[in-house]
Amino acid sequence: MDFTSTVIIPLLFGSLGIFGLFRLLQWMRMRAYLQEAVVVITGATSGLGKECAKAFHAAGSKLVLCGRDSEKLKDLAQQLSTVTNHRKNVSTHKPHTVVFDLSDTKAVVNAAEEILKYLGHVDILINNAGISFRGTIVDTRLDVDKKVMETNYFGPIALTKALLPSMIKRRQGHIVAISSVQGKISIPFRSAFMDKNTAEGQTAAEVAQVVLNAVGQKKKEVLVAGLTPSLAVYLRNIFPRLFFTLMATRAKKERKTKDS
Repeated sequence: MDFTSTVIIPLLFGSLGIFGLFRLLQWMRMRAYLQEAVVVITGATSGLGKECAKAFHAAGSKLVLCGRDSEKLKDLAQQLSTVTNHRKNVSTHKPHTVVFDLSDTKAVVNAAEEILKYLGHVDILINNAGISFRGTIVDTRLDVDKKVMETNYFGPIALTKALLPSMIKRRQGHIVAISSVQGKISIPFRSAFMDKNTAEGQTAAEVAQVVLNAVGQKKKEVLVAGLTPSLAVYLRNIFPRLFFTLMATRAKKERKTKDS
């Protein structure tokens, strides 16, 4: 009796079949979760926010596009409304737009009230919006630090707090925080900055698909980064002394380049 042909091969094909069935069920569950879901996206007019809007719209979600520029929001909503969805059995919806500045707490609260009044509830909140700044701690003015924190931290917190009670009442909801790898590791000359850039080596559209899949599968955390930043994250956790030595060396080199 040939053990390989009678045991190993059937076991291998059986395992592949079970894995394929699991992936199919996972995909069906994800699609069902995203269809008709009310998804709020901040910073929706450009970059990753815009690509997330496209991805979730194609998945059949009901979008609430948020940003500071009303014209850009209207243009994006119009653009999405005219897109033909090639996915079978997936209906798309006309996006709703809400204009507000995350650094204005009162405006954030009013925006949340508008969203709930118009759609009744929020299933998924994607805190994506943010501003950037590059500079040393010494050269960065305090008002810049305050502006960055108001927009990148307190704004999303205010919006989350305003929408959270409705999620608790319904006993369901998904809150997504889009952050840079700098949320895990420090980088020279980014003292006041929580970056919103896309992952190294990947386009905004590719990262948006990662976000869509992560939300659909209800993952707790996803690291989307190139080889160098990924290694930096692990190095920071496993060999912190070496990591800080390398970062100090890099900072000195960048300072010399800046001063020359």
